[in-house]
Amino acid sequence: MEGSLGKLLNKFLSYFVRGLLFVAPVGFTILILYSAFDFVDSLVRIKFSWDNPNQEFFVPGLGFLIVLFGTAFIGFVFTRLLPQTIQNWLENGMKHLPIVKIFYSAFKDLISAFVGDKKKFKTGVLVTLNKESNIRKLGFLTQDGLDVFGLPDMVSVYCPHAYAFSGDMFIVPKEQVEILTISSAEVMKIIVSGGVSFSDSNT
Repeated sequence: MEGSLGKLLNKFLSYFVRGLLFVAPVGFTILILYSAFDFVDSLVRIKFSWDNPNQEFFVPGLGFLIVLFGTAFIGFVFTRLLPQTIQNWLENGMKHLPIVKIFYSAFKDLISAFVGDKKKFKTGVLVTLNKESNIRKLGFLTQDGLDVFGLPDMVSVYCPHAYAFSGDMFIVPKEQVEILTISSAEVMKIIVSGGVSFSDSNT
């Protein structure tokens, strides 16, 4: 009786673990996507009311669509309608405002690193941090020359942290950086997962 109960419990735990391996990643992915959707949707939440003003309601997803198409419209205006001189004037105005220029420049550079025509996180590298111990780290080449600092033989490498929206920037000699042949998306996936996620071709 006890043996049968133990086997039944082991089977239950085995099925539970297998279910958890499927449910947890899907659940976390849905939660993150829903949280991002809900945050964007709440930016422009228009309330409607019928005859009774105390009974207000909003249409889920309407705010998200407004932000989505509004951002695309602004991109169209800046790309097609506004002359480059006006764009430069607006951008220079933001860059010369005290305090504002710090956040504006930082956020613009961060977003531009992932999207746009001047993406920075497109070259995955393997950087040697300690030659004696042969300690290496995965990252992305962000500057292939630092002449502005008087360091023409140095480069800057950004190494994101695993399971976090943060990272470290290292300035190292060029000879300590090895360019990787795999895609930047694959490099980011490996880093974010802490080295757990590798494509089937690499395993």
